[in-house]
Amino acid sequence: MEIWQAVFLGVLEGLTEFIPVSSTGHVLLASHFLGVRSPGRTFEVLIQLGAILAILAVYFTRLWQTALALPHDGEARRFVAAILVAFLPAAVAGASLHGFIKGVLFETPMLICIMLILGGFVLLAVDRMIFKPRFLDAMQFPPGLAFKIGLFQTLAMIPGVSRSGATIVGGLLLGADKRSAAEFSFFLAIPTMAGAFAYDLYKNWATLDVADTQAIVIGFITAFVAGLFVVRVLLDFVSRHGYAPFGWWRILVGSAGLIALSLGA
Repeated sequence: MEIWQAVFLGVLEGLTEFIPVSSTGHVLLASHFLGVRSPGRTFEVLIQLGAILAILAVYFTRLWQTALALPHDGEARRFVAAILVAFLPAAVAGASLHGFIKGVLFETPMLICIMLILGGFVLLAVDRMIFKPRFLDAMQFPPGLAFKIGLFQTLAMIPGVSRSGATIVGGLLLGADKRSAAEFSFFLAIPTMAGAFAYDLYKNWATLDVADTQAIVIGFITAFVAGLFVVRVLLDFVSRHGYAPFGWWRILVGSAGLIALSLGA
């Protein structure tokens, strides 16, 4: 992998990780059309942690205060419990289906394009719905709601679905408002992506050489920088414009991908 390719894919990962367009789908399609293939698709998974660190940077004060409050604050303990409960379904599914996901789903660009398009229509439909939110603070979601959002997250095992898209749509359908649904998706990304990083690194460490490691480091850093930008602007953008722009983008990218694949690209 060339350095410019690692930079491009890292920026693409950071820009798309937290918006409901499927960062994995975008990176896998870009890798396919660039002719780039990392060993075991490890690069595409490991650079995601760079984007996740952007959340820690932006929300560090709030998360640190929550950590300090755990011994004596029931609300802080409920928030951590809710995140862990929401993380559990994806952890079980990811570990059980790891080989199938990496060996089959990641290697099927046509499936990714189709899921991008279908997910785009879902976002357009959801954006037109009128909801009566009952949950307005992501840090006060009850465990039952969190677990159901976690079930939605398992849909993102299919590349092109979008982890953030699945959790945000799930949150909206279950009674969260747009801002808190997006914010809970941010927080849930931390254990989800950290777990995926650790598990994939454990599985593929022996296959990585110096060039692979260099590419991962470059992609990791650029994903972090791009992710910082997105996390800082996304909540306000969603509050003002909703999710329709992301739906149209998914349909555009998925359709362009299908056309390119049909032409033999």
